[in-house]
Amino acid sequence: MDRDKRRSRDAAARGTGGSSGASKRSAAQLGYTEDRFVRRLVPRAGRRAPAIHRGYYIRARAVGHCAAAFLRKAPGGSQRRQVLSLGAGLDSLYFCLKDQGLLEKAIFLEVDFPDVAAHKAALIASQEELAAMVGHRTREQESGVVHFAAEDYRLLGVDLAELPKLEEALCCAGLNPQVPTLLLAEVVLTYMEVERSDALIHWASRHFSQAWFVLYEQIHPDDPFGQVMQNHFRRCHVQLCSLTQYPDLRAQQMRFVQKGWAECHAIDMKEFYDHFVSRAEQRRIQALEPFDEFEVIQDFPDAAEEWHLKCSHYFILVALKGELCRASAIPSMEAKAFPGFAGTVTTLACAADAGVTGLRRYGHRSVRITEDVILTTGGFGDNGGRHCRLTDMHALIKRGDKWTNGEVYLAESGGDWDGRLFHTLTFLQAGWAVVVGGRLSPESPALEVCCLRKLGADCFSSPPSSLVMELTRLPPVENLALPRWRHTATEVEHQGESYLFVYGGCGSGQSVWADWYFLHMKELHCRQIPVEGPLPVGRHSHSASSWAGGALIAGGLDATERALGSILYLKPTETGFQWCPVETCPPLTPRYSHTAHVHQGKLLLVGGVWFQAPWVPGVAVIDLATGITAEYGIEAAALEWPLMLHNHSSVFMPDREEIFLIGGGGNCFSFGSHLNWHPVRLALRDILSWH
Repeated sequence: MDRDKRRSRDAAARGTGGSSGASKRSAAQLGYTEDRFVRRLVPRAGRRAPAIHRGYYIRARAVGHCAAAFLRKAPGGSQRRQVLSLGAGLDSLYFCLKDQGLLEKAIFLEVDFPDVAAHKAALIASQEELAAMVGHRTREQESGVVHFAAEDYRLLGVDLAELPKLEEALCCAGLNPQVPTLLLAEVVLTYMEVERSDALIHWASRHFSQAWFVLYEQIHPDDPFGQVMQNHFRRCHVQLCSLTQYPDLRAQQMRFVQKGWAECHAIDMKEFYDHFVSRAEQRRIQALEPFDEFEVIQDFPDAAEEWHLKCSHYFILVALKGELCRASAIPSMEAKAFPGFAGTVTTLACAADAGVTGLRRYGHRSVRITEDVILTTGGFGDNGGRHCRLTDMHALIKRGDKWTNGEVYLAESGGDWDGRLFHTLTFLQAGWAVVVGGRLSPESPALEVCCLRKLGADCFSSPPSSLVMELTRLPPVENLALPRWRHTATEVEHQGESYLFVYGGCGSGQSVWADWYFLHMKELHCRQIPVEGPLPVGRHSHSASSWAGGALIAGGLDATERALGSILYLKPTETGFQWCPVETCPPLTPRYSHTAHVHQGKLLLVGGVWFQAPWVPGVAVIDLATGITAEYGIEAAALEWPLMLHNHSSVFMPDREEIFLIGGGGNCFSFGSHLNWHPVRLALRDILSWH
């Protein structure tokens, strides 16, 4: 790489440090971390979104856990210990550890570009509390490398890529290679050319006799979330250089072992959160602020999907050598026992692709209201280049073999659509669709039950290019507890009558419902119908499908944000219904935010989120007679953009054995939002013939 390109890359990397500092400050301000010092180092910053707060919380928790473990486990006595933070930026770890009393007989050194180090030194000197904690300051060296030096703290300005200068600066600052040393690199090495970051790792293994090297970085670049993540950094003129060569935990571990480290342990942030953050602490984090939509803060919504996807794309690694190999801060995560895909599902070119607009959205719902018309309501998406809640409806209308856009008009008597999202839209045998629940924001639930009915053929031209719908707002339904969203509503039958079975979902105050209601649609009130069997755990973002007069409930997230792999059958009985588990072989991989359909005795689960990165859920086929389950991947390579299949809707075409995927996507942590560009058809005939 020539000098000009390197300068440009380094300048962009500096910018990520400023953004990181602002996010850490915002998280501390909201109470995610106990860090009053970052507010001194970053005096001003705008409020970030809840998903970003959680991301920086788990980052601080993981790095802090490893640093504290090293300081407690490294040999003490008269021997000093050393912490060397590489690319420290405006990080406040030194002050946090000292405030906790963990830096006794320890020296803390930070290294960053000279201008970053000089800026940080000036900030420390100007803040009374920080200057007092650092203590007596020595005069800056003439070389300009040491920008701040005190009894237990050194701040050095040197490029990490220039190893001879780095080693000389560390030696001048008093770093002893024979003393137990912790090296920290938080999203730093990935910005360096691979040969230079590899050289730094190798140098550290040779230079220190006993050490830990803690690395926090990204993995899994090739799945949809990983591609959005990389595109974000490209837009920021930053390249994640090490991702291609070291794309997963195994590759990163081998990297360190091959560069001279005796042992290496690595774990992704989802596993770290589950194993190193107590349930009580998880509940505290979940209660800090609403975590389902961010419109009020940043004008776009988000949900648990993005938090889990972010966690599966970042990891913490601890490499060890010397006497410090006796104990590590983390275990290595065992290889995930994923049974593998039984095959792939073909994506068909959608004839409407070139002309279909208005479907770049998520959190919406779609139903096939006639053989030739698919209606989509609500959601969050693109409206003239602006991301917002969508107050329009959309129709796909079939002309021959092609699906085209159709405008939707509402009859004046019912008023406008309120723009709710994460509602349910259930098409009933009676020929109309009912809308239950949803929300406008986490603090503004949608309280009205609505009915939608397509008006007669005389209201639009033939072949149709538009659709006229009648929207009816129903009076409050007796005994139906609202608000709720991310629930399901499924048509079931009891004693020859049709009911809407409303189950689960989220509610205000971060609650997760475990209740259900039988809504009699003709009389518009809820009836008490006996349901036997073990009470299921509360869940949201699950799927529900009508089958044999009952309902199949699959997957979802429970109140602790644990993904569920269970399938429950609400089975009709003579007196009511009974909860019956559906046993599968092999066990179904836990998932949520998927869609579901039943066809010829087979349950089809489409897309969603699971914790099996870098694999992405495609279509699961469960034979309801035998329980035999097979997972199929989706051929997405030919698509124009990564296919992000959560928060989508899907419509099953039984005559052609195809599934129409509509919309989907979400906000991808701090990397921007992704909206699937076009509808996609999945051809299922081949895979269904195997079952």
